[in-house]
Amino acid sequence: MARVESGAKVRGKDEGGFLETVKVVVQALLIALVVRTLLFQPFNIPSGSLVPTLLVGDYLFVSKYTYGYSKHSIPFSPPVFSGRIWASEPKRGDVAVFKLPKDNSTDYIKRVIGLPGDKIQVIEGILQINGKAVERKRVEDYETTDPYGRPTAVPQYDETLPNGVVHRVIERDGDHGYWDNTYVYTVPPGHFFMMGDNRDNSTDSRDESSVGFVPFENFVGRAEIIFFSIDESSSAWRVWEWPRSVRWGRIFNQIR
Repeated sequence: MARVESGAKVRGKDEGGFLETVKVVVQALLIALVVRTLLFQPFNIPSGSLVPTLLVGDYLFVSKYTYGYSKHSIPFSPPVFSGRIWASEPKRGDVAVFKLPKDNSTDYIKRVIGLPGDKIQVIEGILQINGKAVERKRVEDYETTDPYGRPTAVPQYDETLPNGVVHRVIERDGDHGYWDNTYVYTVPPGHFFMMGDNRDNSTDSRDESSVGFVPFENFVGRAEIIFFSIDESSSAWRVWEWPRSVRWGRIFNQIR
């Protein structure tokens, strides 16, 4: 009898330990969901459309609260409500993540260039906002690769937006790339015009069939800081390669 009671007690402890573990896991998942939904969400950069600001292999945090919240702030974008709550509109020059308007599910990251009502155009590679050329200053060439993966140096500029935000852009094809001469885009109310800093290698609002104007509701958040960065030829899980593949100088860099 004593043995039976002892065994019962052991089983009770095991069951209690299992339930405690389940509770801890559920609580951790709920906390992670709240943080991801309301505060910060991690993203990684798979393409070079924002070079030289962001590189393939950068991992970054996006603040979810900066622009308020929409259904796209929640995983899988459930249609629980429309529009935004506690909204604060993006500022020109912000680097922001948004859901591609074409499918409302694919995450894109670009820089906010045009605000509602703005007229945007590119003439011979120079950005025009509301009929005025944006100031652009040539700096040292940027070392990158051409479409065939061969090393090359391309023109790099400091671009100063009308609100004083300065950021760097590159022109891989000089000032005669496919999107270096456009018609005038008039940004509709409640929408924004987004562009990549790698001006000749970015699918952005200039391509109306693929991206076009981005509704405010589609914004996920603002890119804030790089928390990890690894060479695009390596993988983050290859820990033994970190000494030579991690870009240590980019970790904890603020995104501007």
